[in-house]
Amino acid sequence: MATLKAFGAMRFTPKAGDLRQLVCPPYDIISEEERTRYLDVNPHNIIRLELPREGAAPYAAAGETLRAWLEDGMLACDEPESLYLYEEEFNAPGGREKVCGLVARVRVEEFEKGVVLPHEQTLSKAKTDRFQLMRATGCNFSSIYSLFFDADRGVTTLIEGVCRENAEMEIRGEEDIAHRVWRITDKALIQKLIGLFGDKKLYIADGHHRYETALNYRNHLREQGVVTDESHPANYVMMTLVNMENPGLVVYPTHRIVRGLADFDPAKVLAGCREYFDVVQSSAEGIDRTLAEYDSRGQKAMALYTPGSCRVLALREPKVMEKMLPGASGALQMLDVSVLHTLVLEKLLGIDKENMANQRNLVYTRDMSQCIADVDGGRANCAFFLNPTKVEEIAAVAAAGEKMPQKSTYFYPKLITGHLMNKIL
Repeated sequence: MATLKAFGAMRFTPKAGDLRQLVCPPYDIISEEERTRYLDVNPHNIIRLELPREGAAPYAAAGETLRAWLEDGMLACDEPESLYLYEEEFNAPGGREKVCGLVARVRVEEFEKGVVLPHEQTLSKAKTDRFQLMRATGCNFSSIYSLFFDADRGVTTLIEGVCRENAEMEIRGEEDIAHRVWRITDKALIQKLIGLFGDKKLYIADGHHRYETALNYRNHLREQGVVTDESHPANYVMMTLVNMENPGLVVYPTHRIVRGLADFDPAKVLAGCREYFDVVQSSAEGIDRTLAEYDSRGQKAMALYTPGSCRVLALREPKVMEKMLPGASGALQMLDVSVLHTLVLEKLLGIDKENMANQRNLVYTRDMSQCIADVDGGRANCAFFLNPTKVEEIAAVAAAGEKMPQKSTYFYPKLITGHLMNKIL
């Protein structure tokens, strides 16, 4: 089902400087302070192109900068066209883990075709930003992160064979994460890998906005008469493809901070919660382990934090979700985020889907300490702690053709930006 192509990745040359100073995390988790710091260390950091802020027309400036760097030889595209392997080795709760993915161009397909499947809702503002950048630069500076099933380990076996060789690129990045890249130029191996994806579906783990932007960009170029056949590079987008059953896959929860609610009354909220939940006094210290214990017993639970107080909310009767979301699949109904959003945020707190999407009353974070500090510091009404969404739950929701609420997952670590780029035009 999925159509892959080799490509000549655009990469930094030694002329631009030390690669460790040229790459960065995804643009959407970088603050302006961090962005400035990256550019202070090396003005050629990829963030200048991926998150342009210079001048009155920052997107146009990014396009001009890209052309200048290519002309000056600080960026160059590989020849011949290749596939790539990208591995991250990192610290996880159980020790050091590794995740390795195949990097290729993947043909963009509308979601209804069932080839590339989303699992989260997207925000229109982010898609507008990414579209303007693509139109000005004609590039993917960062990769979409997708998952696939590899039951017979056909792809995995070939990848593991390549990874036994020394990596072409290796750097140690932030949070003690090692990043490695292998380049595959053997034509027979390229064709074999591409062929193995002919019957696979791809599940977007991270990069929904960028994928939808790639679709919009392709359609825009079709309307402009630029894309006239299926071989045009704009029919494809850069993806990093990881085996769904990779033992190193780590998904962290994304917690919710509630703010800006007038007349917020913790006692009233708790009273409302008791209609659906057993409310158990707990402690914020070690609450992640407490919630994991509930999950291990098969019980849906989350925690409510109000100033100086933490309580577990354990769902009493799961069948209530069938009544609350009657048209949804069982997979979507029983997600922790679905339970929280439907029974608490919408029904009890009155935070509708539009406010959630615009983050008017809701802030998303994986940092529990930020939740506690904001609530205790009076900057927020309360916070909700969640268990992580499981990889199999993500696949089940996507396979049902549904989407989770935004920020339902946080795959760790994020793919870095700037080690491999896809020049389209």
